[in-house]
Order: sequence, then structure tokens, then C-alpha cells
Amino acid sequence: MLKRAVITGMGVVSPNAIGNTAFCQAVLAGKSGVRKITRFDASDLSVQIAGEVQDFDELEWVEASERKHVSRVVPLAIAASTEALKDAGIDPQKLSLHEQREIGVILGSGGGAQEFSELQYHLYYTGKVKQVSLFTIPSGTMGTMSSEVAMRFGFRGMSHVITTGCTSSTDAIAYATRQIQLGVQPLMLVGGVDAPLAWGIVKAFTLMRIMTDRWNHAPERGSRPFSADRDGFVLSEGSWMYVVEDYDHALARGARIHAEVAGYGSTCEAFHRVRLQECGEEPARAIQLAMKEAGIAPHNTIVAMKHGKLPPTINLDTPDPECDLDYVPQAGRDASIEHAICNCIAFGSKNSALVLRNVG
Repeated sequence: MLKRAVITGMGVVSPNAIGNTAFCQAVLAGKSGVRKITRFDASDLSVQIAGEVQDFDELEWVEASERKHVSRVVPLAIAASTEALKDAGIDPQKLSLHEQREIGVILGSGGGAQEFSELQYHLYYTGKVKQVSLFTIPSGTMGTMSSEVAMRFGFRGMSHVITTGCTSSTDAIAYATRQIQLGVQPLMLVGGVDAPLAWGIVKAFTLMRIMTDRWNHAPERGSRPFSADRDGFVLSEGSWMYVVEDYDHALARGARIHAEVAGYGSTCEAFHRVRLQECGEEPARAIQLAMKEAGIAPHNTIVAMKHGKLPPTINLDTPDPECDLDYVPQAGRDASIEHAICNCIAFGSKNSALVLRNVG
């Protein structure tokens, strides 16, 4: 019989808030995290907005001497992981060697250290060769990201990175859940992190014509899922981390349970439509087959479950008749939520969904 996998800790560094408490307030209030890009000069780009994490001190999480040799994803992931572990009641410094071996790390990331690699190329081709990091190759390799987190906390369990585009973190949580269910490890630190905000990356996305360029004057209105006038998505950075563990293991140590990961599904279509005018309809139809109310991201979903309130879908000014679910536009709504779907779709025809159960 498969073991039960439950979420006992959460941590977040998001464009609209840093930390669980602030993020919860932002989500329920419908606060957008999209702003004008400040990380670099975007004045010559057609898209000048992004979900940028502000007021985040990287040097609080990594030493200055270390920061120049790692991607921004490292401090983002460590910050969110620190909060998730604390929320789960785990102090890494007090763990025995046996307990360290019981904790694995799985990170999901669509782009990994792309911004770090872009910087190294820039330094090299502008004649600043001596400033190029000696760790350009290892730090630019996706697989080292989970190792950075595992080494920081002294965890000695499995260490993997899942990269499947926009479904990366969903797939990572599912992969971690399977390790719990099969009894491979009793506890996993898992989640997603990305830091794609660099000139070359944003330029490449704009060339694909899949990002909105109509809201530079009003960034907070740029992300408008399921609205008939949507014309592209908004690139964002951040990290969301979770402690997922065996239900009996959680009970034995008196952990608080946020939710149970009750199911997972992944499918591959024959093709993947990139145009954003179309792709909003596919998730809607998929959700229709399962239930009428669903969450998009685990953190948002757990916030809704814990507070008994559906967060608003902001900027839904003109509902798309092809997306006819109950999206709760503009304002939240009280609701008792027992089950919810966290649905994701990615390039390469990848589609993934988690089913969460409220056990609170």
C-alpha cells in the first residue's frame, strides 16, 4: 500500500510578497506583483514589465564572495527553503546524521541559471575576461541547483533537479510525492525556483511573440488569464518551497499538516499551441472535466483551503466565453474547499496537475 504524502512546511519569495504571511495577504487581496523592470535597462525592449522580486537582499542568504559565482536562483531557493523548514518545525542544525540522510531535495526549474550564464558571456565578449566566474560551468549546470540547497542545510538524501518548462515545480512535487509514497524517503524538501529576468532572456521571449507588450504603462494589469483580451503572459521570478513528508512520520513528530498531495497526472499532447490567445482555453476545458473550482499554484491553493476563501482572479475585465468556469473575478469569495487542482501547461506539450486534499 502506498504511503500518504502531506505538506507540512511552506516558504515563498514572490514578486507580490516575501514570506508566507505577506504572500497570503497579497493573494487574498488580489495584489499583483508585476512592475516595470528595474533589474536592467529594458528601455529598448518592447516588453518592459515583469514579475520582479523587490526588497530581497541576496547577501542575507549567500556571502558576497559566493554570490558572484552562483545564479540568483540560489539565494531565492535558500530563502524559501529556510522558511519552509522553519514552518515544518525542522532545525537542520539539530539533525543527526541519520536524520540528514532521511531528507532529500528536489528542485523544479524551467530556466535554472540562465541569467548567470548570460552574464558570463557578457563579461567575456566585452573584454572583462578576468571577471568571468571560475564556476561558470558547474554553476550554470542545472543539476547543481539542488546540491546548493542540500549542502546549505546538510541534507544527505537524494538530490535531483526536474526541468520540464512551466510544469517543472509541479512535476518536482509529484516526483517527491512518489518517493514518499514508495517509502524511498520519509521527508523531501521540494519546490520551484526561477530567475529569468535578464536582457537576453526577455528579448528571446519577445521574439517568440508570446509576451504581452500592451501594458508597459500599467504593469499591474499585464497578467490577465482567461480574459478575452489576453495577448501574452508576463515573465516572472521567485521561489516556492515545500516540506513534503510521510503522513505517519509527520504525526510522529507532531508536525502541522497544510494539505495532502492526493494525486498527480501528466499528459503529452501531439502538439503545443504557443499563441496565448488560444492556450487559455485548454486548461479551462481540462479543469471542466474534473471540477468547477480549482487552484493554479500550490501556495495559492493552500491559502484558499486554510482561510476558506477563493482568491480573486484579477484583471478579468472581459470574460472569454470559451473559458466559462467560475473564476471569481476582482474580489475573493468564502468557500469550503475539500479538493483542488493545481494545473500547469508548458512548452514541449507537457501538461501536469496536482490534486490537493484539505486535511485541516
